[in-house]
Amino acid sequence: MIAVVDYHKGNLMSVERGIEAAGGTACITDDADVIARADGIVLPGVGAFADASATMQELGQLAVIRERIAAGVPFLGICLGMHLLFEEGMEGALDEDDEESSHNAPGLAVLPGVVAKMPKTDAAGTAYKIPHVGWNTVAFAEDSPLFDGIPEGEYFYFTHSYIAPSGPFVVGETTHSVTFPSAVQYDDACFGVQFHPEKSSDAGAALLRNFVRIVEGR
Repeated sequence: MIAVVDYHKGNLMSVERGIEAAGGTACITDDADVIARADGIVLPGVGAFADASATMQELGQLAVIRERIAAGVPFLGICLGMHLLFEEGMEGALDEDDEESSHNAPGLAVLPGVVAKMPKTDAAGTAYKIPHVGWNTVAFAEDSPLFDGIPEGEYFYFTHSYIAPSGPFVVGETTHSVTFPSAVQYDDACFGVQFHPEKSSDAGAALLRNFVRIVEGR
């Protein structure tokens, strides 16, 4: 059973359907005890980092997901779900006057660094539309079982305004205003992707099948 984590932000049915179509058995749940018993965990990408972080802390989800990742349970973070793998995120963190705060919201801290805003211009000063919405390619920085059988330069569907920091954990990269991590991996069973596989046609379906196989292999 693959737990699709519900942190009370939006419709998770498309992720559930994607996992089911990939041959997995999915269960949308906000219950930390159910997540703790799951064979795999998917953290979808809905909402803002600070909002999600606060709800997940309140429901006990952050602690149990952190423990299950440490125990080697397969994990896939999608978009915001990938961001939450990191130590902190700037998105949605407000001070008492509802202004952007210098105090970032805490994440799972599985990977180091802070998730920050995507720049609106490139190094040459050319302006880019932010949020980054639409189809873009992924270049493989490292081999990963998550991309098994998926060709280099395949297109996936993106919609985001914030990007993860770079590091040795990056297994896929995409360029919009800057080149940013579009796929990350921790150990051999914890993954995050910036794009939405459940909205990425055949390539996304192949990636979800790979994740289901990884879960089955455990």
